[in-house]
Amino acid sequence: MPILKIDSTDNQILAHLQNDGRLSNVELAEHIHLSASPCLRRVKQLENAGVIKHYRAALERKKVGLSMTVFIEVGLNNHTSEASEDFEKSVMNLPNVISAYLVSGHADYRLEVVAKDLTDYEGILKTIQNLPHVKDIHSNFAIRAIKSDAPLPI
Repeated sequence: MPILKIDSTDNQILAHLQNDGRLSNVELAEHIHLSASPCLRRVKQLENAGVIKHYRAALERKKVGLSMTVFIEVGLNNHTSEASEDFEKSVMNLPNVISAYLVSGHADYRLEVVAKDLTDYEGILKTIQNLPHVKDIHSNFAIRAIKSDAPLPI
């Protein structure tokens, strides 16, 4: 992907699109005080450079039946490249894992998991326990979201 130098106009575009990805090009151009053609060209450049990864709808978890958020710390039984690759590939196939990070500290990975309820979570937990190379798991249940899905600070 081409390397793109991002200027203040690009930052304005990104800020507006993070807040409302459904803005039409004309609306976006008006917000940033640019004509439609150059605005569209800049958006396409940002997309082509991979700065804008994709567009999607942000769903309200509770309203789609996923009222539980659990952060799971996973330790692997060994730290070879093969073990990490096996675990990571397996995690990619778990739809209830909505984010996964390789972390430092006492755990090797931190997973964000959504579930309908405790029974649903128990099934997800059993699946994670059976992933390759899993040694131990620690779960932290979110009580309430204070801040989530925030736009990046541009």
